[in-house]
Amino acid sequence: MSRLILLDSGPLGMVTNPKAKGIPLDCQQWLKLLLRRGERVAIPEIADYEVRRELLRAGLLQSLRRLDDLKQTLEYVSIRTETMLLAATLWAEARQAGQPTADIKALDGDVILSAQARLLCDQTTEVVVATTNVGHLSRFITASDWQSV
Repeated sequence: MSRLILLDSGPLGMVTNPKAKGIPLDCQQWLKLLLRRGERVAIPEIADYEVRRELLRAGLLQSLRRLDDLKQTLEYVSIRTETMLLAATLWAEARQAGQPTADIKALDGDVILSAQARLLCDQTTEVVVATTNVGHLSRFITASDWQSV
């Protein structure tokens, strides 16, 4: 069974930092190691959106270029209609169970990312989300702190 690693916005943001030190630098080295080992790594569109909007707001053009370069290097998982339909179901189920993952008025990227991950899973592909936010995501899909992936 092959494995696909989806980058959540936390690790994705760290790997776009051109002046990384400490944990962000560790994250960049982690990604390089994954790629050297031949791991499949992908950027989910929702994570790209979450990181991109903040980089645009802050005017971090060098980081934006790095994000665009990563989209050329890594796989990219677009949001499809099926993703949004499943995300709405996951969101409603979490609310009904009294376990919301975001404010009721929030778009809730966690359920969109979870839906993307679920739709990519099949009998030949294991999908794991590398994140800094295991709690919310692990309710829906396999998620691990990026350092332990």
